[in-house]
Amino acid sequence: MPPTPPDSGALRRSLLLVLLVVDAFLLATLELFYLPLRLDGVLLPRMGDVPVPVTVLVAAVTTPLLVTQTARLVHPRAAILPLVVWIATLVALGVFGPGGDRVLLPDWRALLLLAGGALPAALVLGGALGRRPVGTRGAGRGG
Repeated sequence: MPPTPPDSGALRRSLLLVLLVVDAFLLATLELFYLPLRLDGVLLPRMGDVPVPVTVLVAAVTTPLLVTQTARLVHPRAAILPLVVWIATLVALGVFGPGGDRVLLPDWRALLLLAGGALPAALVLGGALGRRPVGTRGAGRGG
């Protein structure tokens, strides 16, 4: 009897999971490195040297989106992986950054980034884990 080929659905889900986790890593890296943006005339226009943590808004949108897509396309239990990778990347690069430099700012913007990305994603994760996967309607509930 010839060996059975791997399930193409499982392979597709695994590749999607890898892609979504890599996206979480890249987004956390970019959000962390662009967190110190200021209206100082270098990258943004000069308007009083005010901090503009625009990456907090990016994190508040993209991190829950990654969790939602992982729950929908891969499996609800796998939806925690993008969130864990995002937080681990923030902590690892922020504290032990490239070349040993501390990248995470010791001020309110760092807390805002962590809260802005992690809290909405955790809420979405809870909702995804609370739902039954598609195709299991009535399984184990007697009807």
